[in-house]
Amino acid sequence: MTICVAGGAPATRAATPAAYPEKSICLIVPFPPGSGTDILARMVANEMNKSLGWQFVFDNRPGAAGNLGLDLAAKAAPDGYTMVIGQTSNLAVNPNLYAKLRYDSLRDFAPMSLISSMPIAMMVWAKSPYQKLGDLNLIEAAKNKPATLTLATTGNGTIGHLSGELLQRVAGVKLIHVPYKGAAVAFPDLLGGRTSVFNASVETALPQVRGGTIRVLAVTAAARVPALKDVPTVAKAGYQGRRAGRHLVWLPHARAHAVGDRRTHERGNHACVESP
Repeated sequence: MTICVAGGAPATRAATPAAYPEKSICLIVPFPPGSGTDILARMVANEMNKSLGWQFVFDNRPGAAGNLGLDLAAKAAPDGYTMVIGQTSNLAVNPNLYAKLRYDSLRDFAPMSLISSMPIAMMVWAKSPYQKLGDLNLIEAAKNKPATLTLATTGNGTIGHLSGELLQRVAGVKLIHVPYKGAAVAFPDLLGGRTSVFNASVETALPQVRGGTIRVLAVTAAARVPALKDVPTVAKAGYQGRRAGRHLVWLPHARAHAVGDRRTHERGNHACVESP
């Protein structure tokens, strides 16, 4: 996984590039602390602090698959001191799922850099009877007991949710969708055996994999993920054409971007860090 330290929001007309930032920057994360989005946001902010000296104050605003956080950022003063982490669900999917949103992802924000691109991991409790995704295991159980197994996700409209719906169509099974407000509240039910499978980003799964509490059955990628080299792709498990990924973008307010100085953008875009 490559994490690019994205361009920070620029200074206003009154400030010079060298003076920005003159105070801490509020970074809105539209998912709970400990979520994959939160983990990556903190990693990137830490690298920006080390390379540029910029300070960040985190404001986690979970809810509505990331809509609440983006709405708050859209209404913030366009002074370059509020940024938000956008992702596939709240930038591209939700505008097509919700009849009315309080923000316009094209009008209100000016994407400055892609900071992460990561597939979804289909995971089960380590004590789960399901050892693999394909026939004679999870999918076979779902076929034998329609609408009894549960699919946990981090919310309606997330990539984990939509990739799960796509798998059900391809495999001809029905799972009961259980949306949570984030991974931190979804994991206790998974580890307690109250949900059957959990779809979330790979970086969300990794700490639990290393701790031995979960097992990943498959990833929604074109090839195996290096950090999970023994885990097959969904295609290898027998379900061709099913690929999904979650992309994170560093977003300043569109008007803050418009009044900024190009050199300020470049200062924020120059660093890139490799993360396993």
